[in-house]
Amino acid sequence: MYSTGTDPLSENSGIGGQMLVPMRFVWPYGGRQVFLTGSFTRWSEPVLMAPAEGCPTVFQTVYRLTPGYHQYKFYVDGEWRHDERQPFVSGNYGIVNTVLLTREPEAIPPLMSPEISGTRMNMDVDNDAFQRVEVPRISEADIEVSRHRISVYLSTHTAYELLPESGKVIALDVNLPVKQAFHILYEQGIPVAPLWDFYEGQFVGVLSAVDFILILRELGNHGSNLTEEELETHTISAWKEGKAQLLRQVDVRTRSFQRRQLVHAGPYDSLKDVALKILQNEVSTVPIIHSSSQDGTFPQLLHLASLSGILKCICRHFRHFSSSLPILQQPICAIPLGTWVPKIGESNGRPLAMLRPNSSLSAALSLLVQAQVSSVPIVNDDDSLLDIYSRSDITALAKDKAYAQIHLDEMSIHQALQLGQDANSPYGFFNGQRCQMCLRTDPLQKVMERLANPGVRRLIIVEAGSKRVEGIISLSDVFRFLLH
Repeated sequence: MYSTGTDPLSENSGIGGQMLVPMRFVWPYGGRQVFLTGSFTRWSEPVLMAPAEGCPTVFQTVYRLTPGYHQYKFYVDGEWRHDERQPFVSGNYGIVNTVLLTREPEAIPPLMSPEISGTRMNMDVDNDAFQRVEVPRISEADIEVSRHRISVYLSTHTAYELLPESGKVIALDVNLPVKQAFHILYEQGIPVAPLWDFYEGQFVGVLSAVDFILILRELGNHGSNLTEEELETHTISAWKEGKAQLLRQVDVRTRSFQRRQLVHAGPYDSLKDVALKILQNEVSTVPIIHSSSQDGTFPQLLHLASLSGILKCICRHFRHFSSSLPILQQPICAIPLGTWVPKIGESNGRPLAMLRPNSSLSAALSLLVQAQVSSVPIVNDDDSLLDIYSRSDITALAKDKAYAQIHLDEMSIHQALQLGQDANSPYGFFNGQRCQMCLRTDPLQKVMERLANPGVRRLIIVEAGSKRVEGIISLSDVFRFLLH
């Protein structure tokens, strides 16, 4: 038997004369038939939710609850669902939303009208109804407590914990032709590989998607000394030797001109030291190298450490006692984290790099190098997220020498992405999705867990419903905040 949800205020009453608080529940994600159930209905007799007037994709109902903690879920077209933009936990009934009511009863806001719904997108309606879920603003003391506990954990655990039980690590010989090296990166589904020099008997650097970007840009220059034919035989070693001079021809920061020693770590270095090496040297990975001899000869490449792997360790360690980190339940919009689209009137905001799908591939590559970012959101004229173009997407052009048939200024980003998809590029995908998104109301813990997944380096913050880009949070953003 289902409650209709048309007048739940008169259907439910307090227990033992306890004062009841009217609470509006909203399911803004569409469906044909939506029910609400929760701990307040003893998980039985689901309440039928009604479509909002003038907004048929939004379902809502009002239910009187006793002050306190409640759990609830939605039953949408025969499937159990939860609202990811609202607080949720794993409970006896799977993943459930939660609400904490502390206020005394008051007048319920009027149901949505076409005038209201016309000014906000479907996923962003009736936010006022959720203002009853009050999240105390975190204090500086709580932030410092969280940072200290994370710092202690990272300082007392070593890079050895990052090593998987089984797996492979690919290294490239510096005498390998550049074209063949990038084909290997693409075929193996890896964005970066350490470089081994047989004559020196040590690892001397890394080859990454940035190198391929610079090579393609060099090939596109009319005065280039590197021809397509030479690319077939041009070795990695020769490319690295000429890279410093090439970098002077593009707009990057001066310190990138200098040839650096390979940044690496040992298996017994602390996780904090590894994270700081990645941040300070502005690299995506750090090889974990072990040598059994004191002079460093016969080095063994054990693993490629990344911030996502370290973040996964943090999430796993604090998952069962997250209350010890007060900051984890704070919404990301309430803490100084990430890069946000400046609001009207703001002049101190850092601009957020975005491109249209008809922008040239040359413009995308220039932006990736000059802004020193790993990916750029692709948006429509309303700044709604359509796709994302990443550094690693460019290596798909190594397959079948696609780079030899294209002109960077003539190919659009949309066409380039189609090339990568046609070639079944392994890059940029996680659970079948290229674009990893989050909402400004998502708690930090949820954002961290998403960023801890392999291949996910940044989350696009979007407006609920419209997917209008509001900002970006990267792995380095999270670690700079936590290790501040």
